[in-house]
Amino acid sequence: MSDQQLTDYSGIETVESFFLPSFCDVRMVFAVVVIAQLLAFIITLVSPGVMQDAWGNLGLISLFMQWIALTSAAMLCVCRPMLARMGNRVAAVVSYLLVLLVTAVVSELAFWLMLASTVFPEISVDQHAVFLLRNLTIATVIAAIVLRYLYVQFQWRQQLKAEARARIQALQARIRPHFLFNSMNTIAALTRSAPEVAETAIEDLSDLFRASLNTSQQQATLAEELTLARRYLGIEALRLGERLSVEWHMDGVPQTTVLPPLILQPLLENAIYHGIERLPEGGTIQVEGHCKDGFVTIAISNPVLSKTASEQPAGHRIAQENIRQRLQIIFGDSASLVSTLTAGVYKVVMHFPEEATS
Repeated sequence: MSDQQLTDYSGIETVESFFLPSFCDVRMVFAVVVIAQLLAFIITLVSPGVMQDAWGNLGLISLFMQWIALTSAAMLCVCRPMLARMGNRVAAVVSYLLVLLVTAVVSELAFWLMLASTVFPEISVDQHAVFLLRNLTIATVIAAIVLRYLYVQFQWRQQLKAEARARIQALQARIRPHFLFNSMNTIAALTRSAPEVAETAIEDLSDLFRASLNTSQQQATLAEELTLARRYLGIEALRLGERLSVEWHMDGVPQTTVLPPLILQPLLENAIYHGIERLPEGGTIQVEGHCKDGFVTIAISNPVLSKTASEQPAGHRIAQENIRQRLQIIFGDSASLVSTLTAGVYKVVMHFPEEATS
């Protein structure tokens, strides 16, 4: 899922807000063929005299149904860009009329071909109106059901997207109050002794909160995330001094890699608040990343006081569950977040598909 799929310009947003799927897609064409064949089976079974020549009737009805289905799909495929600009209600009516028009045209062609052929001696001109009306009636019912189903599916997908956006906004980037208070105290202490450093810290803090409050952004690049993470660490370094050191090993991940916004900062905050800050001598946070087989792995590790995993503060679990949900909203079940505690080192590993901005 790229940025274009989520927050691109009006043209793409128009297509995404359109209920009609792309009938140019191979999977959709296959679905049309299967549905038409099932309808052919049903119509064959309810037709009079079906047992006299069951396979022959099935073959002819299948051919006729496939003509209508595939021609309708081709028309909707070609007209989709135009239909998308009409709005869903008007597009639904126009699509409905297109299917009926295709049915009428194909029925006309089929009837006169049967009339001219010697294979159907029982066909006469008197049956023309009945043949046409019967086919249009079936098409009216089937088209209404299919279009209604597509519209309901569209509404369901839109509801899922809306719920996902709401969850992202609710989960995204909650900066803890203690970080704000500590930062403001540090800045206040630096205002007189090092005003330039205090000014830089204020700018970094404002950038962090701007990113936290930007609920319209649903994805970010690794470069943006690393910039915010370094600004956060710069603020904490003013408070912790030499007790805090960070080792970066992120050259193995492209800077354009897509991930949820402000996802590294909460993990680094956990590493400081539950690890470095509680150690008298401080420690080193290691941030490592690499790509393999189309997946990105980012690991953040830090030393902690000797505790078992069950004794770790609840803050770890809340922040990690937050991030785990955000990863799954964007990447689905292919994303994961796992934490381990081994020999006094707490490690969080994120794993998600490699996607890049265009």
